[in-house]
Amino acid sequence: MECRCSSSPAGGQRGRLCPTQFIPMEIISAPRYGSIIYHPSLLPRHRGASSINWTLIHGDKKAGFTIFWADDGLDTGDLLLQKECDVLPDDTVNTLYSRFLFPEGVKGMVQAVRLIAEGKAPRLPQPEEGATYEGIQKKETARINWEQPAEAIHNWIRGNDKVPGAWTEACGQKLTFFNSTLNTAGLVPEGEAVPIPGAHRPGVVTKAGLLLFGNDDQMLLVKNIQLEDGKMIPASQLFRGMDNSALELTEEELATAEAVRGAWKRILPSVPEVDDSTDFFKSGAASVDVVRLVEEVKELCDGMELENEDVYMATTFGDFIQLLVRKLRGDKESECVIDYVEKAVNKLTLHMPHQLFIGGEFVDAEGARTYETINPTDGSVICQVALAQVSDVDKAVAAAKDAFEHGLWGRISARDRGRLLYRLADLMEQHQEELATIEALDAGAVYTLALKTHVGMSIQTFRYFAGWCDKIQGSTIPINQARPNRNLTLTRREPIGVCGIVIPWNYPLMMLSWKTAACLAAGNTVVIKPAQVTPLTALKFAELTLKAGIPKGVVNILPGSGSLVGQRLSDHPDVRKIGFTGSTEVGKHIMKSCALSNVKKVSLELGGKSPLIIFSDCDLSRAVQMGMSAVFFNKGENCIAAGRLFVENSIHDQFVQKVVEEVGKMKIGNPLDRDTNHGPQNHQAHLRKLVEYCQRGVKEGATLVCGGNQVPRPGFFFEPTVFTDVEDHMFIAREESFGPIMIISRFADGDMDTVLSRANATEFGLASGVFTRDINKALYVSDKLEAGTVFINTYNKTDVAAPFGGFKQSGFGKDLGEAALNEYLRVKTVTFEY
Repeated sequence: MECRCSSSPAGGQRGRLCPTQFIPMEIISAPRYGSIIYHPSLLPRHRGASSINWTLIHGDKKAGFTIFWADDGLDTGDLLLQKECDVLPDDTVNTLYSRFLFPEGVKGMVQAVRLIAEGKAPRLPQPEEGATYEGIQKKETARINWEQPAEAIHNWIRGNDKVPGAWTEACGQKLTFFNSTLNTAGLVPEGEAVPIPGAHRPGVVTKAGLLLFGNDDQMLLVKNIQLEDGKMIPASQLFRGMDNSALELTEEELATAEAVRGAWKRILPSVPEVDDSTDFFKSGAASVDVVRLVEEVKELCDGMELENEDVYMATTFGDFIQLLVRKLRGDKESECVIDYVEKAVNKLTLHMPHQLFIGGEFVDAEGARTYETINPTDGSVICQVALAQVSDVDKAVAAAKDAFEHGLWGRISARDRGRLLYRLADLMEQHQEELATIEALDAGAVYTLALKTHVGMSIQTFRYFAGWCDKIQGSTIPINQARPNRNLTLTRREPIGVCGIVIPWNYPLMMLSWKTAACLAAGNTVVIKPAQVTPLTALKFAELTLKAGIPKGVVNILPGSGSLVGQRLSDHPDVRKIGFTGSTEVGKHIMKSCALSNVKKVSLELGGKSPLIIFSDCDLSRAVQMGMSAVFFNKGENCIAAGRLFVENSIHDQFVQKVVEEVGKMKIGNPLDRDTNHGPQNHQAHLRKLVEYCQRGVKEGATLVCGGNQVPRPGFFFEPTVFTDVEDHMFIAREESFGPIMIISRFADGDMDTVLSRANATEFGLASGVFTRDINKALYVSDKLEAGTVFINTYNKTDVAAPFGGFKQSGFGKDLGEAALNEYLRVKTVTFEY
C-alpha cells in the first residue's frame, strides 16, 4: 500500500499529479492494496493545489481533509474518509494546518490504513455537485482586489498568509499584508492616511495596526506588513518602517561614510572594493576585527556610543552606515514605544507596560483583547492588560525562532551573551524598588520580602547564570581504538532553540528568573507566559531586556490564559522545550501535549506536600521559628511550604502553644507597610479555596486551634491558621493548601521509622525538613526522605547555586545551579577518524 499527500500544507504543488508530472494508473494500482492520498479539503470542494488557501479565500465555514483512493483524475478518486472542523474568524493557513489538518490528518491516515488492513475501507464515488477547482496561489496572482466587501478582502489576506502573501501597491512600493482580522470593535479610524490605488477609501495607520476598508465601507485590521525589501514591520509603524529603510545622507554624513569605508578597507585588505553589499564577516573579519572597527569608528566620530553588538546587527557596509548615521543623529525612532500605565505608589511613580511583548515591541493582543488585573490588597483594578490569543502565540514563537536562527543572539560569543545578562541584572537592581512595589501591588507580596526574595533572588539568579555563559563545555571521549583506526570523539552542548516557559503566580518575577536566566545563558530564545493574575513584573522585565540590549525576539512575553496560551505553546511544532511550574494536574496535561506535538523536552516543578519532622531533641525555639517560616513564608503561597508538620509527642503541646503565641504577634496588613509580615492572598479564587480547605478539615475532625477564616477587611486576606490532631486519612493531611495553614500531627517518641513512612506516604516529593541535634539521626532521615530537597535545622534556604526540583508527582528536572543548564541544552556527539 502506498500513502501520499496530494497537497503541501502551504498549498504548494501536488506530489501526485501536476502539469510536469504524471503517474500512470498501472503504477498507482501496483501496490497490493492500492494507493491512497491525503488531501487538505473536503472533496470535491477545492480539488487541486492551494486547497487550504482557497478554503479561507472562499470564506468556507467548514474545513477539513479527505483521504481518497488514487485515480488518474485531478483529486477525483473515490472517498475513503473525511473529517471536518470549524473555520475560526481569524484562521490562517498556518493555524488551520497546525490546529487540525496536521494532527488530525496523521490520526486519519492511521485510521484509513487500519480500515484497509481490516477490509472495511469504503469506496464512495465523489459527487460532482459542489465540486470546485482553483489554480495554485502564486505571488503574482495574490494581488488584492479592492472592489469587494471587507470580509472578502480579509479572507483573501488570511488565505494567502503566510505564503504567498496578499499584496497591493501603495506608498510607491509593493506592500504585503499579514495577520488580518475583522475584529475592529472599539477602533476609531483616526491616524495617518495611506492612499491605496483602487481602494474604496484610504487606509489608516493606527496604534492597533493598519485599518483597511471594503467597498461596503466596513473595516478590517492588518497587524503586519512586509515592505518591498523584505523587511517585516508592525503595521502600526508603517511610515516609520519605510522611513527607516533608507536614510538620505547629508554631505557631512557622506564624508563620514567614506571615512568609515576606509576603515573597512584597512580591516579587509583582501576585498578589492567595499560597497553597500560587502559583508564584514563573509569578507573574512574575525571577532578581533569587530573591536578594531568599533574603536576606529569611535575615533572618527568623536567618541560616539558604539558597541560590538552593533557590528553583528548590521553586517553589510550599507546597513552599518545606516545604523551609524541614526546614532549620530540621535535618532530615537527605532526605540520601542511603550504605552505605560502610571501609578503613584509607595513614594514612587510606577511606569508599567501592559501590552504583549513580541519581537522587541509592546503590542496589543489580537482583536485588542484585554482583561483586568486586580490588586489583592483591596480588590481594585490596577489596569487593563493585553490578553494574548492563539495567533499572538504564533507570532511570538515566529519572532523567537527567527531570533534564534538568524538573529544576533546566535552570532555573538558566549562571553558577550553573559555580558548582556550581567547588564540585565544590573538594570533589575537599579529598578529593584519599582519591581518590588509592582510585585506588592499585583501579587500581594509583602514589600520587604519582595525586595529580598522576589526581586533580590531574581537579580542573583541572572548574575549567577550570566557567569555560566562561557563555561558551557563538552568533553572528549575515548572510543574503540581498534587499529588501524584512530578516532576522536567529542561532545558539544548546544542550545535547544525556542523554549516556552509557563510560570505561576506566587513568585511572579522570581519564577520567571529561575527558568529564563538558565534558558538564555544556554543560548536559547524564549516565549514566557506569566500567570494571568500576575503579569505586571514580567512586562516590566521585558522593558528592561530592551534597555539591556537583549536583541529583539530573544524574549517574548504573553499574558493570557493557560488553557489558550500555555496550551498553544505546548502544542506548537516550533517550540522545542517547555519549562513549567504549577499544579500536578496541569503538569500532566502539558507533558501529554508535549509528547503528542513534537516530543518536546519538558521540565516540571509541580505540587508539594512537604513533610517537616520535628524531634524532641531539637532546639525548640529555632524549630518554632523555622516551622513558622516553613508554613507562613510568603503567605503560605510557597511551593516548598511545609504541608504537614510531624511533632514528636513529648514536645507536641509545648510546640503548639509557642506557635499559637507567635501567630498572635503576626501583623496582617497592607503589604507596602514596612511592619507588615502577612499580606493578602494572591487572588479571590484562591482565598475561597483556603476557606473551603479549612471547613473540610474541621468537618473531618481535625482541631482548628486558630484562624481558618477570611480577615474581615477589604481585599483577599486570610488568617494564619493552625490545625492539630490531624490524622493520616484526612484531606488536609494529604492535599496541599498553598496557603498559611499549619497542619500538625503527632508521632510517638522514638518511632523514627514510622514517622518516616508517614512522611513519605504521599505522591509528592518536592521538599522536606528535619529538626534534631543528633547528626546521625539527621543524616539517616535525610537519606530516607523521598524529596528533591531536604532541609536540616533550617527551612526555605534556597540558593541560586543549589539545584531545585522534585521527585514523584512533584515533577522532574531542575531549576537553579549548574543542573538547570542541562534542561535547556542538547548534547551532540561528533566523531572523527584520522
